[in-house]
Amino acid sequence: MSLKDISAMILCLILTSVVFSRPARAGTYSEMTKLTFSGPVEIPGKILTAGTYWFVLMNDDADRNIVQVFNADRSQLEATLLTMPAVRQHWTAETEVKFAERPQHEPEALLKWFYPGQLAGHEFLYSRRHENEFARDVKRDELAEPTTLASNRVAPSVVAR
Repeated sequence: MSLKDISAMILCLILTSVVFSRPARAGTYSEMTKLTFSGPVEIPGKILTAGTYWFVLMNDDADRNIVQVFNADRSQLEATLLTMPAVRQHWTAETEVKFAERPQHEPEALLKWFYPGQLAGHEFLYSRRHENEFARDVKRDELAEPTTLASNRVAPSVVAR
């Protein structure tokens, strides 16, 4: 085997490894987001108390619809949640979360989470019973007078970093 053949084989191996290697991941790949809630917030299967949590996409290339929720210092996994893709009309430079309309005595229910700068987000999957409750709550709110709703309901504030 000549030196030219060996050089050609090495070049071929280098090109093959470059083509078939996993792409480099930017810091946004996991969509890691720090959310601080001023009041209790419901996620599927659990109520998060007021406080700070990290929402992170699970490191799974095959399924980008699994969200993990960690405590403030990321030492404890609070929940692993299935989501489905959600789309918003306009992207923003800030994290966006959407809550279900709930009666005053119920904790806010987190429905959607959008990472800054992206139109695609994550819609959390609740049980059919919860979905029916959310729909019922919206109908109640539509029937109530706006002044009554405004005076009785204070949504928890959310701070995203």
